[in-house]
Amino acid sequence: MILHELIDYETLRVIWWLLLGVLLIGFAATDGFDLGVGTLLPFVAKTDTERRIAINTIGPVWEGNQVWLILAGGSIFAAWPPLYAVSFSGFYLAMFAILLALILRPVGFKYRSKRDSARWRNNWDWALFIGGFVPSLIFGVAVGNVLQGVPFRFADDMRIFYEGSFFGLLNPYAVLCGLLSVAMLVLHGASWLVLKASGPVAERARNYGSIAALCVIVLFALGGLLLALGIDGYRITSTISPAGPSNPLLKTAQHDGSWLANYSTYPWLLIAPVLGLLGAALSFAAMRARREVSTLLFSKLSIFGIIATVGVSMFPFILPSSLDPRSSLTVWDASSSHMTLFIMLVVSLIFLPIVAAYTAWVYKVLWGKVDEKSVTDKSGHAY
Repeated sequence: MILHELIDYETLRVIWWLLLGVLLIGFAATDGFDLGVGTLLPFVAKTDTERRIAINTIGPVWEGNQVWLILAGGSIFAAWPPLYAVSFSGFYLAMFAILLALILRPVGFKYRSKRDSARWRNNWDWALFIGGFVPSLIFGVAVGNVLQGVPFRFADDMRIFYEGSFFGLLNPYAVLCGLLSVAMLVLHGASWLVLKASGPVAERARNYGSIAALCVIVLFALGGLLLALGIDGYRITSTISPAGPSNPLLKTAQHDGSWLANYSTYPWLLIAPVLGLLGAALSFAAMRARREVSTLLFSKLSIFGIIATVGVSMFPFILPSSLDPRSSLTVWDASSSHMTLFIMLVVSLIFLPIVAAYTAWVYKVLWGKVDEKSVTDKSGHAY
């Protein structure tokens, strides 16, 4: 027996669909609070010292957290090549805007304290805000467009044609999803500041986080209602082999289904949206009760539920096509080869636990609150 045949192709495809979800949730649960803190920075911190307190809650960990985004992008490239090709080329300007915003973050961290000028530091603080808000918004807008279908198609020779535009991405439902993403990550950032910051910064974060939690509940519920009533899902209308070749054009599909059909077939999947709402509600309650650790954990629970809801609602679709439903990418026809998925799985089983263990160790070492004394000492370690 060839080694990679120890796990059949269908199972490997499902495993890599799950791993992609794990990596996206891992990114949102770690680097998500970095983005949230950046978005909150102009509002929770009024003085230079307060802004330094907020910045230094994420300063030691943001680089490690961003590894999850790199892992997610790498897994898309290696495990789902057509998905990478369509999304990274079709959403090119949106991706470029995200990249530009993310570049502002390390530059802002490094340069804001290089000059003793209030105007200089204020400008870099707004750059950090952009570095947090823009990716948070665009990630959500992208998900909103995926749920509606993306305007691409495959020619018979598998060439990709994308017929959308950047401003076409900013439709009402996608903007709603973008605002939900911002609210979700602002809640997460506020939960982190409540845990790690002290004094007025933590108090303001608690107030803004409470508002964000309520916004998450309302926007998530509204998004689900609109998805049920006003947005048609996609469904496969032909026979498709879960272990068949990776060629989307071998199937037929229609844009007349419902993204909620999976919940009728498998009612236990309802746990995903329930956790999304419950996590936000519990985070709000914990925040008002001044429970610092549980606030962050419930915020992570909400993130898990919201992202998982998108995945289980769309399964087996990964990227539906609004131009030609037949070209839609699914778990069964958009993956790499059997051997490639197996080799990647072996590598992931070795290195993913190492990344997780290192991340946990870093948080343990850096545990504790950031206060005025820690950012004003002369050691030079603080931003």
